[in-house]
Amino acid sequence: MDKIRISAVRYANTYPFIYGLSINRFDKKAIIETDHPADCADKLASGKADIGLIPVAALPMMKSCEIITDYCLGAYGDVRTVLMLSNCPFDEIRTICLDYRSLSSVNLARILARHSWKKDFLWVNTNEGFDFENIEYNEAVVLIGDQCFSMEKKFRFKTDLSGEWCRFTGLPFTFACWATTKKLDDIFVGEFNAALKTGVDNIPDVIDAYGNTGIIRGEDLRQYLTVNIDFCLNDSKRKAIELFLSYLSRTH
Repeated sequence: MDKIRISAVRYANTYPFIYGLSINRFDKKAIIETDHPADCADKLASGKADIGLIPVAALPMMKSCEIITDYCLGAYGDVRTVLMLSNCPFDEIRTICLDYRSLSSVNLARILARHSWKKDFLWVNTNEGFDFENIEYNEAVVLIGDQCFSMEKKFRFKTDLSGEWCRFTGLPFTFACWATTKKLDDIFVGEFNAALKTGVDNIPDVIDAYGNTGIIRGEDLRQYLTVNIDFCLNDSKRKAIELFLSYLSRTH
């Protein structure tokens, strides 16, 4: 029988999930790869992955997609790794350059612009070669991931998009969830969910394992994984997904 193929996000917010899968020896029963969020969605949509930690913005694009675990990447306020950065005050921003690695966050920026900020911007899509640091004065960049911890120091102004959503809606934000487009064995799904729980329930061990490996380290990593990120896919986060997708359908 072929191994289940799993595509996970390659940022620090996924450390607990990767740790739990590792401790539970999931490499023996699955092929686990890490990708940018947009690539997780592409792999699931194209059949190159059986399970993906996919941006919630990708859910409507999937055929027969099902959320399969009790865990997600979410936040109840500022998340620190989904930022809009600029060298001019917010009211002077005219153009926003969107991180090519993202689906949920770039759409979150569009939703906030239309429904919360009530502002029109020129939106620019980027690619791998885009120079995010050297933008014009009236431009801003939407950036995601661990790089935000280092990039925010290079700009004068920042807006945390997760915090903006929470203030606008009164709900948390859910960035990504574990989903499949296939019928998976119930026992495997149960074991997968339990493995994720192992990581989420043992954050100190996660920090010991990964605390010196990436951009976000030590106390910053502890704060990030215990204060900024919330991993449980509860009713309020499911409600947030529904509201986000409702706004998404009306924004483009």
